[in-house]
Parts: sequence; structure tokens; C-alpha cells
Amino acid sequence: MPHRDDVAYFGAGPAPLPTAVLQKGAEAFVNFENTGLSLAEISHRSTTANKILADTKAALTSLLSIPDNYEILFMHGGGSAEFSAVVHNLVAVWVEKRRRKAVADLGADKDEQVIIEKVKREVRESLRLDYLVTGSWSLKASQEAANLLEPLGTEFTNVAVDSRESNGGKFGTIPPEKNWHLTPRRSEGGKGSAFVYYCDNETVDGVEFPHLPTCLDQSSQDKDDELLVVADMSSNFLSRRVDVSKYAVIFGGAQKNIGITDVTLVIVRKDLLSSYPSPSFLHAVGVWSSPTILNWSIIAKNNSLYNTMPIFSIWIAGEVMRGLLHTHGEKGLAGQEALANQKAKIIYDVLNRHPEVYQVVPSTSVRSRMNICFRVRGGDATQEKTFLEYAEAQLLQGLKGHRSVGGIRASNYNAVPLKNVEKLAAYLEDFASKSHEGVEP
Repeated sequence: MPHRDDVAYFGAGPAPLPTAVLQKGAEAFVNFENTGLSLAEISHRSTTANKILADTKAALTSLLSIPDNYEILFMHGGGSAEFSAVVHNLVAVWVEKRRRKAVADLGADKDEQVIIEKVKREVRESLRLDYLVTGSWSLKASQEAANLLEPLGTEFTNVAVDSRESNGGKFGTIPPEKNWHLTPRRSEGGKGSAFVYYCDNETVDGVEFPHLPTCLDQSSQDKDDELLVVADMSSNFLSRRVDVSKYAVIFGGAQKNIGITDVTLVIVRKDLLSSYPSPSFLHAVGVWSSPTILNWSIIAKNNSLYNTMPIFSIWIAGEVMRGLLHTHGEKGLAGQEALANQKAKIIYDVLNRHPEVYQVVPSTSVRSRMNICFRVRGGDATQEKTFLEYAEAQLLQGLKGHRSVGGIRASNYNAVPLKNVEKLAAYLEDFASKSHEGVEP
């Protein structure tokens, strides 16, 4: 039976966790801090649970230097639930801005039905949601938005870019920003969008934005014309520095770089949480109100404890975060970013040395540091099966590509140690060398 240290796991999620966190978690699952109770048993309303939430928020705030005007939420449903939550919450914010402006323009004493008709007309004429579709997950998010808004019509979701259109029908590139078709803002002669959504790192397709797109890195003194940027950072969360102040919303499922499944982190600007119209007003103008469990404002008012949260999972996330703070000290995420870059470079360098054996899927400029996707011998099924079988024999696990695209995928998340990356690099070299010689690895 292999020891944990013998296995090099590169699964895309659930992902590896630091062994020290798992060992401490095993104790906490049976008897947390000598209380005689498991963390899976304690009340989510208890003092202990509230302290765990506060400590985890504090660790995340330290890592990302989150400004005071942002709220941290713990939610259910993974990143996929946030596909819906983003639409419900930010469309509500968009409607409330129009409602307040209508009241200001027409007068507070104006009959409410007149206000409703004015906003309803604006919804029909002006509501747009912008999506940058650069991989499977941003595609799913855009499709969810289209489904939720379908009762209104089909024109409300604007796919500003679909990278498949310039890459032979497949994901693997990010077209130049000049080729994107974002909804024009007021300052550009348009009416603007409710938000712009993108996925920072696409796990299935191995595509990562090198940085916040320049055209989204903008501010506006006019609140009616500001650009609300939403980023799904599920699979590269805490792997590099991020200027949170440039975003309206950042979210991520925990099971990649943060912890275990069943916790989703949402970082949202506080002023947005107080900008919701009543559900009845939303319904009157033709927009669905958010299910309570996805309503960021309600979750925030209840300190993420509107319903029973998995306190053990939140504690695990906090332990992972505190581990990063301890490991990198004053460097913080700059230290983790450097390590992530180093590990990714080791793998890509080997792949690049053997182009006749390995073909990296994404374009060089957008290659993910987290999910390294490649084919063996041009996607030869027999060769890739052999590659995976011999990798498994050497306890290099979790390398099979996503079922929708096939191939090989090495996920280089934070908890993958450098020695495991070096072990994979050695195998890649050996397989390539023996492939040239026509012998088994």
C-alpha cells in the first residue's frame, strides 16, 4: 500500500490538500480542540462556529488585502450556483439603479405604476449582460444567463467574445481585446451593461488570463456608467496577487486551491448589497427575484449563516489560508505566485523540448499555470492510454484530461509540492526519450 508521500496527485478537483491540514482536520473531525465534539457536529450558531467564520475571513482578507468596502460570503452550490447568483443579484442592482433614477426624474409622489412602466421599458430596451467566453466554464455561465433571461427574450446576453470563433471551433486562445464586442458604455454613446463576466482560469481547456483585461481595468466617477467586473476565480484563487478593488464580484469554489467541496467564497462590494429593489418590483418589470439562498444581501445580513453552513469545510479553508500566510510570510501571495510560476515552467519546458511527442493545447500567451493541458502524439488514443497507464504505475495520478476534450491534464494547484512536479517532469522526459527509441517507458 503506497504512503501518501509516494503519490503525486494532479487531479483537477477535488484537488490535493496540504498533508498537515488533513492531519489536523482528522483530529478536528473527531474531537475539535478537546471539546469532545466533531467540527461536523457543532452548531453553526455557536460561538465556536462564529469564530471560525471570523478567522477564515481575516486570513482571506490578509492574503488578498481585501478593502474594507467588500464583504466575504460563504455559500453553497459551487461556482455553478454563482452562475445563477451573479445574474439574479446584479440584474436586481441594475433594475434598482433605474428605479431610483425614475423616482428622481418623475418625483417620489408619482404613481408607482408609472415608475414600473418606465423601468419595464428600460429593461426591454437596455438590459444587457456581457460575457467573455474563453472556455467551457464561461460558456456554461453565459448559457445559464441566457436561460434565466429567456422569458424576456434572447437578446439580453451579449457574448462579447467567443474564442472558438478564431480557433477552428475549439477553445485555446483569447482573441485581442480590439476584437471584443462589449456593450458600449454611456461615455461611448451606448447604454452600458449590467456587468462584464469572465472566467480567469478555464480548467477544462487550460486557458488563463495573464492579467485583468486592459479594457476592463477602468473606473468611472459616474455610478450610472461604471463597469461592474465579475470574475470566476475558482481554479486559480490564491495562486497570484489580485487587486480586489478593480472587481465588483470575485467568486470561487473551494475545492481547487482553498479547501474541500461544499464551500463557495464570494467577495462582493458592499454598496451593491444595499441596491436591491423589492421582489414585487422586480416581478412587475418582468425580472425574476433571486432565490433566498442565492441572495447575496440576505446571506451577508446573516453572516453567511442563513442556513446550516458546513463549518468543518470553512475551517479547512481557513487552515489552508493560514498555512499560506505562514509559508510565505511578508511575501504573501507574491511568494505563492512565484512558486506557481516556477512549477508551471518546469512542466511546460519539458513539453516544449519534445514537440513531436507532446502538443500543448492552448496558445503560448494564455497557457494556464494551474491546468496544463496537452496531447500525446497528436492525440493518438493508444499513445495517450499508454502514457496514462505508465504514469499510474509510477503513482502519478489524476492526469487524464476532462471527459469533454480528452488528452492529458496536469493540474498544478497550490498544494501540489515542487517535488511532485519534478517527478512528473522526469517521467515526461523519460516517456519522450523512450517514445523516440520505440521502447516501453
